[in-house]
Parts: sequence; C-alpha cells; structure tokens
Amino acid sequence: MAMAARSEMPAAEGILPGHAITALHERGVIQGPAFEPGQVQPASLDLRLGRHAWRVRASFLPSTQTSIEERLANLSLHRFELDAEGEVLEQGCVYLVELEEHFKLPGDLVASTNPKSSTGRLDVFTRVIGDRVAAFDAVPAGYEGPLYLEVSPRTFPILVRRGSKLAQIRFRRGDAKLDGKALADLQARERLVDAVDANLASGAVAVSVDLSGKGSAGFAGFRAKKHTGLIDVDKRGAYDVADFWEPLPARGARGLVLDPDAFYILASKEAVHVPPDYAAEMVPFDPLVGEFRVHYAGFFDPGFGHAAAGGSGARAVLEVRSREVPFILEHGQIVGRLVYERMTERPKTLYGDMPGSNYQAQGLKLSKHFKPFQP
Repeated sequence: MAMAARSEMPAAEGILPGHAITALHERGVIQGPAFEPGQVQPASLDLRLGRHAWRVRASFLPSTQTSIEERLANLSLHRFELDAEGEVLEQGCVYLVELEEHFKLPGDLVASTNPKSSTGRLDVFTRVIGDRVAAFDAVPAGYEGPLYLEVSPRTFPILVRRGSKLAQIRFRRGDAKLDGKALADLQARERLVDAVDANLASGAVAVSVDLSGKGSAGFAGFRAKKHTGLIDVDKRGAYDVADFWEPLPARGARGLVLDPDAFYILASKEAVHVPPDYAAEMVPFDPLVGEFRVHYAGFFDPGFGHAAAGGSGARAVLEVRSREVPFILEHGQIVGRLVYERMTERPKTLYGDMPGSNYQAQGLKLSKHFKPFQP
C-alpha cells in the first residue's frame, strides 16, 4: 500500500536571520563574490559597491517601462570605474553605482534596503534601484538581476572604492510586522523603550528627541560644518570631530532652531531595546508635523540594546536635516516611530556580539569614522 506523501510545513513568516542569508548565497539566490567577514549582520546583509559607476544629471524615478541602461543613456554625464584606489564623490552630485550582489529571489521572498547607520550619520543620501522596479529601496518577489545604488553626499565629500558598503538589505517572508496588541504585549514583556508610558500609537513605538544633554556631557547634539575635508568611508576612528562638527550645548526648554539646509546629529530621549527574536526599523513620524527629515538609516538588528548582548538599552541616533525654513525642535518632541517585526528564527549571533557592532549601548554618537569626542 502506497504511503501518502508528507506535506511540508509552511515556511515561517518574518525577517530572515544572518545564517539564512548566508544560505541564500550558497543556493544562488544571492549571486556575487564570497561574503566578507562581518558583511552578514544578524538580520541584514551589507551591500558592496561594484566596479561600474556613473555620475548622472539628476535622480530619477524607477519605472517598469524603462531599463536602467536606457535611463543612463539619457542622464549619464560621466562613466567611471571603482578600484582599490577609490574615487571621490562630491557633495551635491548624484551618482549611480552597480552593486556587487545580484539577486534571483524566489516567489515567497521580498527584500527592502536602507542606508547603513554610518552612511546616514555622514549625511550621505542613498537608495537602491532595481532594473524595471517602480519603487526605491524595494526588491519584489521573483526579482532577477542587478541592483544599483543611487548615492548623493549632502554635506561631506566622500572617498569610496569597489567593495565599500553604504547600504544594507533585509529579506522578508510574509507579513512580519507586529500589530498594536502584539506590540503592547512585547513592550510589557521585554520593555522595548524605557519610557514610563510608552507611546504605541498606530502599531509603532514613538521616539522623541533629547535636547537636555543628560548623559551626553552637556551637549544636545552636533551640527555639521560646511567646506570640510574628505571622508574615506572605509576608515574608522580616523578624523577629528572638531574638523567636521560643531557641538551644540544642551537646549532644555529653549528648543533648537534648525537652520535651513543644515545637518544635525541628535539622540532619542528613550533608550531602545530590540529583543533577539525581533528586528526594528525607524520610520518618519509624520511628514506633516514639521519642516525636517529624521533618520536616513533605519534598521535596528536583533540584540540592539539587549542586556545579554552588551547593552542595557541604547539611544537611537537621529540624523536630522531641516528643509527650506528655520524650524524649532522642542525637547521631547516626537520625531520618529519604531516598527517591530518578527524574525523567522532567532539569529545565531546578536548585535553586540559581533566585532562590527559599533553602536551598541550608544548615547549621542557620531559615525565610526570619527575619533571619540573630547569636550
């Protein structure tokens, strides 16, 4: 008598952990050179710049009707190649760089991208574009082909080379986002933020800005200087803070006036915690509440601020850029929201356990490129 075929268990929904990302490369879902040490994060993969790059006249909206090659034929000002020596990307210019990693996603897997934390803290605007994908920073299920990174330094000129990592990608199966009840239960169980009354409106944790200077040597933040030197994105602890940043004294009830077209590094009032079975992403609070943009780089890995991984809550660093008019930012003003998502399974390594966990237990902190700040 024939045995009935055993049905397979459906794959778990959620964000894929690092070891599952490594398996995607081994299966050919992610194609390209072997991963480098530290390239795979607990819930994301750092994307490497490839060889081919273009300076373009302007950013452009991706389209299902027009290929990247066709757009470049009309918009490219200059094509160049990245090598080990590197190339300077000037502030105010727009570049497109093909990434080393190519993809062949299955039908049950989508991906999203974001600038790396260190990229956002340099005010380097990046977003990923897929060929004939009509959205930024989104890779649909079944996508097959290369990805390109749009890069536009806003404040500092940067030096990049083939293999430099400015953006990261996450892979998601199904609906991973926690709804309001699940988020409230997780806050009660794990204490996602240290606020007495956590604001969990709309299924997200509200994050506010700290201008008091407590825990930051009396400073509320940093404002970027103009007309500075070059920053090599692959160097750590190489630059003096005073050459690039102006420290801002604590503001308290006075608030901070954001100058038009200036860039600021501030910190959240709340200490943030991402438990091992979850990942989080910072999203804008509401574009209608103020004339500023907060947080270019939004991924928070499992273990961020987690006590067992070397943290006891960590402040979210806020990359703030004002728009066309001066705007007063008040202490305690809500500026962003943390959306939490389930992992398909717990990562084998948490953020804080890895050598590259530059921002575990952070307070007000500049990017890894700068020496420790000495007030």
